[in-house]
Amino acid sequence: MIRVGIDLVEVDRFRRLLERRPKVRERLFTEYERLSLSGRHDPVPGLAARFAAKEATMKALGVGLGAFGFGDVEVRRLASGAPELSLGGRAAVLAREQGVAAFALSLTHTAETASAVVIAS
Repeated sequence: MIRVGIDLVEVDRFRRLLERRPKVRERLFTEYERLSLSGRHDPVPGLAARFAAKEATMKALGVGLGAFGFGDVEVRRLASGAPELSLGGRAAVLAREQGVAAFALSLTHTAETASAVVIAS
């Protein structure tokens, strides 16, 4: 293991942000992420968990906001349903520079909170 990152998001606060600034969805999430949750009755808890994953990835790489774009980290689902990270752009470069060969990701959410844990190895 190289480093662990964790993040917690308040779902209602995140919901208010998305309502006040609808374009932020395109800035924070890839098309795949937006489409993968579009069929849910309430996609906001899932989006909040994916946002937490992006922030946890920054922490696992030991960098802060602005080191790479949110679109450089994408949360995908394996056929089993398990989440996985896909990195591109500057995030992928930083991971390679640090010798990170793999990431483990865990997501969870309730109606109130969403969280993610990322392990870089």
